[in-house]
Amino acid sequence: MRYYMIAGEASGDLHGSNLIKELKKLDSQADIRCWGGDLMEAAGGKLVKHHRDLAFMGFVEVVMNLGTILRNLKFCKEDILANRPDTLVLIDYPGFNLRIAEWAKEQGIKVIYYISPQVWAWKENRVKKMKQCIDKMLVILPFEKDYYRDKWNWEVEYVGHPLVEVVEERQANATQQPTALTTTNGHPLSDLPIVALLPGSRKQEILKKLPIMLEVSKQFRHLQFVVAKAPGQEDSFYDGLLAGHPNVSAVSGKTYHLLMQSKAALVTSGTATLETALFGVPEVVCYKGSNISYQIAKRLVKVKYISLVNLIMDKLVVKELIQDDLTPANLERELNELLNSPQRRQQLSADYAALKALLSQGGHASAQAAASIVRYLQAS
Repeated sequence: MRYYMIAGEASGDLHGSNLIKELKKLDSQADIRCWGGDLMEAAGGKLVKHHRDLAFMGFVEVVMNLGTILRNLKFCKEDILANRPDTLVLIDYPGFNLRIAEWAKEQGIKVIYYISPQVWAWKENRVKKMKQCIDKMLVILPFEKDYYRDKWNWEVEYVGHPLVEVVEERQANATQQPTALTTTNGHPLSDLPIVALLPGSRKQEILKKLPIMLEVSKQFRHLQFVVAKAPGQEDSFYDGLLAGHPNVSAVSGKTYHLLMQSKAALVTSGTATLETALFGVPEVVCYKGSNISYQIAKRLVKVKYISLVNLIMDKLVVKELIQDDLTPANLERELNELLNSPQRRQQLSADYAALKALLSQGGHASAQAAASIVRYLQAS
């Protein structure tokens, strides 16, 4: 079979690479042409475009790069037509992929979507169009299956979450080849218990949250706090923030290693909350934006919780400190409980185990997704 796969971000490249590996196990003749990154190429995909040339985040950046985006869309359509794949497999990246899906449907190309846009949170009006142009939808969050069926009369397939296998693989590798963590200054970490600080990836969100996290470090001198630096942010950006905090250091490109050695974590909302839970680390979820952005988001985003952990479990598993509640005093109280309450840690451990079971029903997501895709194409 000839597959054309599009992933527009680093996470899509990771999950796309695992999908390619599983497809090749099931379809020895698989010919996979892809937009993605180094991981998808290493897995056997023929790389057409790298995601670093595609990922434009935020309204202003999108407008400034509109010409590039339109040229990418045009080139993508031409390349698909020139190669006439048996199916188009789209991975997340909805702004670009939904436009391609609509066009591909008109060309008579089978469209499979892996990792649904989070329309249950916002931009719900996209679903009508998605139903028309997507032949098979593979979702990775258990509640999405019910959401699409009950609200939109659309049967989609739940395959589990691909992060489960990613985390398991990292844990297995760490057991076989233990890695000593060193800071960005090249110094080894001390023997003190570690609290991981994951303040996000964009400057604006880091500036909002990291100073509050750092303030808390002053109350726990017997611990070491370690910041996971975001790729793409310069060391000098963090240096000024970390100055004056003697028990705080930083690592770069080693977030998973850091989590595996941490006793607790303060984590900005997003996928990192789920990764932290899958590593079994007790966490407090932190969110703070500008007041205007927060008020807008509050009206547009229709969810009970901001962390994926709580959304998936449909209950308050991990504490969320949002906007005005994110203060040094509140953060200190919550961290203290995570570190010192055996009952709290025991409850979290049980909830984390239930979360992982829910996200790996039937096996690993990549294998289930690949099997579903091959079954669908054979039956078509």
